[in-house]
Amino acid sequence: MKKSIRRIAVVAGAGAAAFGIAVAPASANASTVWTVNPTPANYTATNSGNIMLTANIPMTCTTSGASGTMASNTGNPSQVATISAINFGTATTPCTSLLGNVTTVATTPWKIMAKDYNASTGVTTGYVDNISAKVSAGACVFTVTGKASGTYTNSTGILAVNSVSGELTVTSATNCGTVVTTSTKPTFKGNYAVKVSGTSTIPTIKGSNP
Repeated sequence: MKKSIRRIAVVAGAGAAAFGIAVAPASANASTVWTVNPTPANYTATNSGNIMLTANIPMTCTTSGASGTMASNTGNPSQVATISAINFGTATTPCTSLLGNVTTVATTPWKIMAKDYNASTGVTTGYVDNISAKVSAGACVFTVTGKASGTYTNSTGILAVNSVSGELTVTSATNCGTVVTTSTKPTFKGNYAVKVSGTSTIPTIKGSNP
């Protein structure tokens, strides 16, 4: 009886091991196919509502825009677009703060990364990566780097940037006293309406697993 039990255990163990060998590589290799339409293409993005950068003090931009390229890709996460240029405020509509007008100079490219796709809502969840910008608020000058979480909705063409504390960091700060230091955890929030360059067409991003 004991020999039979041991034999069953060995067979079951071997079966489980074989199952693990068969399944593990498939799971490890599983990736997402991201279909961007049109692809490749240039796009422009314009703020829809105020853009907010907070680094202990709120900084508000009523005007902001970006441009770059987008293309289909495979991976998870996967880059589906590049931000080659982005501006915050203009000479006539500068960003503002309690410290004075705010000037932001971005070092690009930034990357739009896709992670998850909800087919029922047409929403892609991901983040803006490789963010780097020099921010001047009055005499206070600091540099921000990192990433910012966000979503993209196919039906509206809205890229909603909604970073959480800890995604962005201050790597240097000058003339900011204790208001902004390298311990400060900035946030970047705001909506951008995305269109294919020179058109009113809203691009779409869809993810599927092979």
